[in-house]
Amino acid sequence: MAYEELAAHSAELLQPLGTVRTHRMFGGHGLYVDDLFVALIAFDRLFLKADDHTRATFEAAGGEPFVYDASGSKQVSVSYFTVPAEAMESPALMQPWGRLALEAALRARAAKPAAKTKRRPSKAAAAKKAQAVQRSPKSAAGATTKAGSGRRGRA
Repeated sequence: MAYEELAAHSAELLQPLGTVRTHRMFGGHGLYVDDLFVALIAFDRLFLKADDHTRATFEAAGGEPFVYDASGSKQVSVSYFTVPAEAMESPALMQPWGRLALEAALRARAAKPAAKTKRRPSKAAAAKKAQAVQRSPKSAAGATTKAGSGRRGRA
């Protein structure tokens, strides 16, 4: 099955779990359920996200880990596993595996530190800053042009 077909089929299998979208990446596809990265397609196979809580379940079912060759001769294994062949046959058979992947993705997101957001100054602080700018001699000088610029005053 070609990558595009496998991506469409996999999205259909995962559809009961939420809104599914696919994204081409690294010569394969990534699959998101409700904006959580839950699966990848590589080497003509679907790999679902796993973690310490779910890895044993995937391994007990004969799931194989996603392994790729890094620079040199080093092989890298990440927390994605294949599903049993029968799970690829219907959304109902995929649901338990998809839920495991979704749960692992939720735990991974919860474990990440919250992104720092830029704090907006309070209204009082913004008003104080505006007053300081108005009183500043530089702001008054900035209202007129420097000699020789010729931009103001010309008709």
